[in-house]
Order: sequence, then C-alpha cells, then structure tokens
Amino acid sequence: MHPVYLSLGSNIRPEANLPRAIDLLAEYGDIRKGSSAWESESVGSDGPNYLNACVLFMTPLLLDELKEKVIHPIEAKLGRQRTEDKYAPRTIDIDIILFDDQSCNDKFWTLAFVVIPFAEIYPKFRNPLTQENISETAKHLRQIIWMETRLEVLSPFDGNNLKS
Repeated sequence: MHPVYLSLGSNIRPEANLPRAIDLLAEYGDIRKGSSAWESESVGSDGPNYLNACVLFMTPLLLDELKEKVIHPIEAKLGRQRTEDKYAPRTIDIDIILFDDQSCNDKFWTLAFVVIPFAEIYPKFRNPLTQENISETAKHLRQIIWMETRLEVLSPFDGNNLKS
C-alpha cells in the first residue's frame, strides 16, 4: 500500500463538494487521516473563496494509476470542468502532495492553502524547501495569509472517526 497525501479544494458549492470528494475517495481506498476544512481567498482570480483540506489516502495503485483511475473520475463525477484558465472556479481539485513520502511538486510547500491543512495531519514532515518542520512553515504562513477553519464543513479525523 502506498501512503498518499492529497490536497482537495473547491470554490463552487465547496460545503457540499469537499465532503463529497472525501466520501468518494473512501470508495477507492483507505482514508487514514483528514484535516479541517480551511477557507481562503481565491488565488489568481477574483472568484469565490475556496475551502481546502488534506487527507492521507492509502492505495495499492501507482502514481499514474491513481490519477487516471481515482482522481480524474472523482473530479469528473463532481463536475470539474478543465479550462485554459488555471484559476477558474472549480467544483473540486485534487492534487497529490506526497506519494510514498516523495514530494510531487515543490510549489506546494509555499502555498498556505496546502501547507496549513497538511500540517494538521503530518506535523512532523520536513519542508523540502526550507528543511524546517512543516508546522513552522504553517505558523509563518498563518501570520501573513488569512485562512479560517470551517469545522462545520469538515473537522479533523482519523480512520477511527471518519465523518464528512
């Protein structure tokens, strides 16, 4: 089984789509942990605010299989429309942050909407850009970027109290 940390975000009906995406992921594998839902302003556009969360997902699939057999079908089921505008509003966006503890894209470690929820579920992870504990990175980002927890949408959970 491969441990995979996923970042999920939505700014079209996010209160419904974020928990629904987690429910759909659970149909494809084992969700071990999840963060709170975090609200943040839209990045790159004047669109509605986003809700973001991170989960630890266990899967037997390889990276490309995970994208093709799980992530893309879930995004399609929730009505994700891909356009040339990478900042366009979306029903759901699911990104792979870590696969087998390997970073999938260094840009993630500078984005508050990824780092802050991720730090809730993997606080001892070392930021590959700074080598500091990811909790410290999250603390710094919280001081300069507005984000607010939305516990009524999604509270932190582990595999023993999975609820969405």
